[in-house]
Amino acid sequence: MKKVDVLALGAHPDDIELSAGGTIAKMVSQGMTVAIADFTVGELGSRGNGPLRLKEAAHAAEILGVKYRENLELKDGFFEEDEESIRKIISAIREYQPEVVIANAIRDRHPDHGRGASISSRACFLSGLRRIETERNGVPQLHWRPKAVYHYIQDYHIEPDFVVDIKDTFDVKMESVKAYKSQFFDPESKEPSTPISGESFFDFLKARALHMGRPSGLDFAEGFTVERPPAVDHLLSLS
Repeated sequence: MKKVDVLALGAHPDDIELSAGGTIAKMVSQGMTVAIADFTVGELGSRGNGPLRLKEAAHAAEILGVKYRENLELKDGFFEEDEESIRKIISAIREYQPEVVIANAIRDRHPDHGRGASISSRACFLSGLRRIETERNGVPQLHWRPKAVYHYIQDYHIEPDFVVDIKDTFDVKMESVKAYKSQFFDPESKEPSTPISGESFFDFLKARALHMGRPSGLDFAEGFTVERPPAVDHLLSLS
């Protein structure tokens, strides 16, 4: 068991960096611990390959200051909301015992993302049931249910329920994204072009952060949706 404050779940390596990298870097800078569990290695991607993406994911985790990162080895494009997949995610939740989980967007262009959101929510609930037994390395795990699940926003625009100020960590976020050299703009690459491999995609990421921040008077922000309204102590704790 490796207790952390936040566990970030993502269908593919780079999902988390693209949509919540600034938030994670900010939490780390504030002394919180974060773990990442990627569902797949992104082996169906048009560029790069599985082993390379694992190396890139490890590098990105170092940039963000993430304490632990693992890959659950589900099938890219074909993982389903079935018992085998859910048990793997439950095992990760129980391993890290997070207070909060952040997960894929509730709907998006890539069907793995919406499915990743649903399977994450279900696993977080089921992880709290003591009669579901799991183990790691032959050691039985204790049941654990996170206090909240929040969903980051990916390619499609979704109106956020709250935003996180990432003005001081936006550059770290972009550095973590660029750790995935196989996926994003590289003028020397001979690989096929994709919707995210052009240089303009970095402009999109900046514009998205500006757009998310503007209604709240922030320079850069990342948005999240909630499954239930979060509770606050008093109105002055909201800004």
